[in-house]
Amino acid sequence: MTIYFYSTREVPYGCFSNFSSHGIEMDGQWWPTTEHYFQAQKFAGTPYTEKVRLAATPKQAAEIGRDHRLPLRSDWERVKDDVMRCAVLRKFETHTQLREILLATGEEEIVENTRHDYYWGCGQDGSGKNMLGQILVEVRAILREQSDNMES
Repeated sequence: MTIYFYSTREVPYGCFSNFSSHGIEMDGQWWPTTEHYFQAQKFAGTPYTEKVRLAATPKQAAEIGRDHRLPLRSDWERVKDDVMRCAVLRKFETHTQLREILLATGEEEIVENTRHDYYWGCGQDGSGKNMLGQILVEVRAILREQSDNMES
């Protein structure tokens, strides 16, 4: 069975969304959501980073991050998957309840079911890359390995 998620209101998998209100500490600062952190990293080393971090909602953080008038870091396409992976891992390391939900998905495929995003999600026709879903599966494996190492 494939696990689909998108809206933060979906129980129990809405917490897989980067818009879920589960903050993380990264780079010595508190970020309200993984979306805030991810979008801010597009502007690392500029004042826009803090503007994104302080955005009132993850939607506003995303809007700033997607503003093509702002100076996107030159290596963004090369580093964006790693930035996402680090943020998502931190989220599930930080929040025990979320970690339990993710680990309980077993070996199921996880898909961000969004019509408009063919990179992070599956896209309208299902042909998208689903990178966020793939990263969640990777994070699940990392968390399992961490759990196994703690038990032995």
